[in-house]
Amino acid sequence: MKYEAIVFDLDGTLLYTLEDLRDSVNYALSLHGLPQQTIEQINAHVGNGVRRLVEQSVPGGDSILGFEEIFAQFRQHYAVHCCDKTRPYDGIIEVLRQLKAYSIKTAVITNKVQSAADEVCGKYFPNLLTRVFGETPGLLRKPAPDIVFKALESLNVSLDKAIMFGDSETDEKTAQNAKIDHYAVLWGFRTKAQLETAGARRFLHKPEEIIKAVM
Repeated sequence: MKYEAIVFDLDGTLLYTLEDLRDSVNYALSLHGLPQQTIEQINAHVGNGVRRLVEQSVPGGDSILGFEEIFAQFRQHYAVHCCDKTRPYDGIIEVLRQLKAYSIKTAVITNKVQSAADEVCGKYFPNLLTRVFGETPGLLRKPAPDIVFKALESLNVSLDKAIMFGDSETDEKTAQNAKIDHYAVLWGFRTKAQLETAGARRFLHKPEEIIKAVM
């Protein structure tokens, strides 16, 4: 194997999560009589953490009176409903099983809050991931490279022996900032054109190609 460890984004790379995010955003918005968000709008807003998602979903963003209450209501709802409609992408579980059989270490790095990241990864990928890193106080979120470095340090793997996979412009910028080998995946929330604009040059079209990329 060329690599000892893989760093994965979560939403849009391992898990399809848009519908649960939409439902929790719309629940919070509905409590304040605010316009509902479509799945397309949620898709355009994901990738930079849930606070940014809610900011972009609320008219006026975090500058409006009551934003913190709306955000808290979103988080409370999502904590209960984050697994209602979420599902792994087809083929992902088998890929993770193969990677484990090859003794390749795997870490998730996500701007999702740590509690939600732990819950969904524990539910859908039990015993298949080595570590899970979500949004943590004191740790800069993606696209800062800090979370990549923290993940690799925890895995005891050097940067040159690791590779990253993600589906968004944020992931592309994170990989560039960390100077880690990486591929953009095309089954997630962004188009190839959007990823190319962010600088992506290597792409995977389906999860099974992950194995070939690390061989």
